[in-house]
Amino acid sequence: MAKKNAKKQIRPARPQLGEGVEILNAGSVLENPITKTLEVNYMPYAMSVIVSRALPEIDGFKPSHRKLLYTMYDMNLLKGKRTKSANIVGSTMHLNPHGDAAIYETMVRMGRGNESLLVPYVDSKGNFGKAYSRDMSYAASRYTEAKLEPVCEELFRDIDKDTVDFVPNYDGETTEPTLLPVTFPTILANNTLGIAVGMACNICSFDLTELCNTTIALMKDPDHDILSTMPAPDFVGGGQILYDASEMKRIVETGRGSVKVRARYRIVDNNMIEITQIPPTTTVEAIMDKISDLVKQGRVKEISDMRDETDLNGLKLTLDLKRGQDPEKLMNRLFKSTPLEDSFSCNFNILVAGQPKVMGVRQILTEWTAFRMECVRRRTYYELQGKQKRLHLLKGLEAILMDIDKAIRIVRETDEEAEVVPNLMIGFGIDEVQAEYVAEIKLRHLNREYILKRTAEIEDLEKAIADLEDILKRPARIRKIMMNELADVAKKYGKPRHCEILYDVPEGADEDETPAMPDYPVTIFFTKDGYFKKITPQSLRMSGEQKLKEGDEIVWQAETRNNLDLLLFTDKRQVYKCRIGDFEDCKASQMGIYLASKLGMEEGENPIFILPTLDYKGWVLFAYANGKFAKIPLSTYQTKQNRRKLLKAYSDKAELARMLYLPEETEISIRTSGGRMLLVGTAQIGEKATRDSQGVAVITLKKNQTIASVKPAIELEIANPHRYRVRSLPAAGAIIREEDKTEQLTLL
Repeated sequence: MAKKNAKKQIRPARPQLGEGVEILNAGSVLENPITKTLEVNYMPYAMSVIVSRALPEIDGFKPSHRKLLYTMYDMNLLKGKRTKSANIVGSTMHLNPHGDAAIYETMVRMGRGNESLLVPYVDSKGNFGKAYSRDMSYAASRYTEAKLEPVCEELFRDIDKDTVDFVPNYDGETTEPTLLPVTFPTILANNTLGIAVGMACNICSFDLTELCNTTIALMKDPDHDILSTMPAPDFVGGGQILYDASEMKRIVETGRGSVKVRARYRIVDNNMIEITQIPPTTTVEAIMDKISDLVKQGRVKEISDMRDETDLNGLKLTLDLKRGQDPEKLMNRLFKSTPLEDSFSCNFNILVAGQPKVMGVRQILTEWTAFRMECVRRRTYYELQGKQKRLHLLKGLEAILMDIDKAIRIVRETDEEAEVVPNLMIGFGIDEVQAEYVAEIKLRHLNREYILKRTAEIEDLEKAIADLEDILKRPARIRKIMMNELADVAKKYGKPRHCEILYDVPEGADEDETPAMPDYPVTIFFTKDGYFKKITPQSLRMSGEQKLKEGDEIVWQAETRNNLDLLLFTDKRQVYKCRIGDFEDCKASQMGIYLASKLGMEEGENPIFILPTLDYKGWVLFAYANGKFAKIPLSTYQTKQNRRKLLKAYSDKAELARMLYLPEETEISIRTSGGRMLLVGTAQIGEKATRDSQGVAVITLKKNQTIASVKPAIELEIANPHRYRVRSLPAAGAIIREEDKTEQLTLL
């Protein structure tokens, strides 16, 4: 007994909560290469997203779409009546292990009521939302109903004839198809967007009739010009496609490129615009938000009101215009600055045999043709097997045709039931399958009429079998069958194009997006403290003294017009651009607008030169303290993007002494603080293309001397101008005589 107790192992007591427990490798750092972590943890997820979720396969569907449609087909919703969407969502969960919200959203997008797909697959009833609206959401699944559209018959045709493979669902209780045996290229019939890991796809839709005809043409001639039968995509929301031959050719050949789509509109009573179709990449709310921003910024002044009048008849965005505005010009500018014109970026990335590939239209249709040929071949082989089995049975039935009594006698004289089939095999020389078929014939069918009717099928079956075998041997016949099916689809389900193709952009589409300003005379004033006034001649005549801040004074004024641009050069070597019409008309009794705040100038920045212009012709002459002059074309300050602020307006290598605007080549007078004057023809000063050029040396200055003034010589009364002219530059100029020392007034 003692020995037994000695052999017993004493197990340590299990540590209780709160007691010190030693953990293996606690506190130590284990090295784990990042490559291993990516391989073990990240790669399976990435491959699952790419292969089983985000990218469509050659039948045109992602797994979520395929599972939903097959569930609806299995629920007899192709021929039957509609059922509640909640029932469909619940049944789909047998195949799709995701939440009901994700499944229902998938069905909503495929519904006719949502207007997302050019060829919708779900016949929806109830509120399914709208693809062109961000805020118009769909109703809950318990309120809506759905069934399959008639076109879905082309998706499931002969699916029960072994045309595609079936695999077990996620829990192994049922099976689902890996692909659908579609009879037309659904992959290009509807737009598809998918975002995977490290790759994505964005497929545009094409008109169904054009797509089927192009596929037929490619089957006849692999070098067929696709653009001759399918010139451009087509979108369910309509709009106008701005045709670009090079981009379309790129899409056809490579599967990448972009398609420009603009909205369609109509003008009502010349003062209202109704937008009825928009690009597929935007929404009504996004367009309204952008137009509202433009109105707030003052870039669009023609619109007095905007409202969304979308109803049961479809989309309608209405713009009310102010009196006397040009609707066409406004739309041309809105196309440039709002999503009313947008680009659809194409990326035809498709799974083929489990591998993602970016292919052009030609390659996709070639791959689809090969896939469909295999479906037709498998269907033909399935039908051939069925007819061969039927023929085999009828051959056995034919064998007993001449002696029915013998068959009855064999059955009656057989002692055991198990021996009936072997005895019939021996008696008539038929195999077991045929004997089993004969033995199962009902007693009422053992008459000559029944047997003759059955055996009359033999000749038809033999012809049908020979025809099916010929189809399997000749791929040309399979292609002919496919062409007939494609032609039937185009005839039965084809509809007119939704999108209009614009081969030539209407005139005016490339106009500057700046709104036209009313043209009338104004007088503009600028004060020492930076205040700006714009006053009409009538108001100026009726007004009295100009109102200014205490200690302020007007340092510059000019008579000009309201539709001119205004350039303001500052001491920070920047130029601010605006339009005179951007400022409201005011009266002399008003203080005016503080320019630094209006134009967003930097702290401490002050204008030093103001220049109104209409056509940006002429030059700006910069005179620097080192005696160099830069003659810069005014056109270099004109920009197509309507930028309000330009950097590097002039050189920072030397201090700026004076500025002068030259509308044309002329002679200028340069005076120095040393009492010298130089007359120079501006043609002698070379033009510089860059705004911040240092210029060329024109006048030589002695130490501590500066440039006192730069003016057109025509404004001066000089007794002997030849005294101050020189043949070559730079020059010091001549000392000014007493008769030429008239006081020079400067504006700035």
